[in-house]
Amino acid sequence: MMGEWGVGGQQMGQDTKRPATYADLEALPEGTVGQLIDGMLIAAPRPASPHAVAASAVSGLLWPAFQVGRRSPGGWWLVNEPELHLGDDVLVPDIAGWRRERLPQMPRVPHFILAPDWVCDVLSPSTARLDRGRKSELYARAGVGHLWLVDPEARALEVFQRDAARWLARGVYSGEQQVRAEPFDSLLLDLGALWPPELDAP
Repeated sequence: MMGEWGVGGQQMGQDTKRPATYADLEALPEGTVGQLIDGMLIAAPRPASPHAVAASAVSGLLWPAFQVGRRSPGGWWLVNEPELHLGDDVLVPDIAGWRRERLPQMPRVPHFILAPDWVCDVLSPSTARLDRGRKSELYARAGVGHLWLVDPEARALEVFQRDAARWLARGVYSGEQQVRAEPFDSLLLDLGALWPPELDAP
């Protein structure tokens, strides 16, 4: 399915009565993923295994081709769960990538202030509305070029390209397809690797 995708949605998670600060984020218990969005602290536990498997698979498929780059295009830095400081907002995508012409060397920093060229968020039932809504708006506003949304429940990959302040849908792929998805379309991506085998009911 192709066409423009208008962003919008509700924020999910825990929020404070006052504008949250980075100190509030740092005070979260270990094992909690925290973000600051529009002055609100949003916290969630570590995701369940289908989410973790899909995120690990995306990273594992892309990393040899685009970060190592010995027999492949190369030219990227790919980072799992980077902390992005985009103005006053702090976002944590599942994976982000920077083209090396924009980031020639990987800095030794606790967080990134340069917006990525690509982000990937794996949807969970508790975070899908946030990922599709306000987070995607902030990615577009910061200048991120491409967005992937991976849905383990639907076994689907949605690919978007930024067009000014909106996201333009470039494709929706599902199941066991082998696809070429921007901006990594030089690689034939095996979607089946993203989904763990379904267990038989007892």
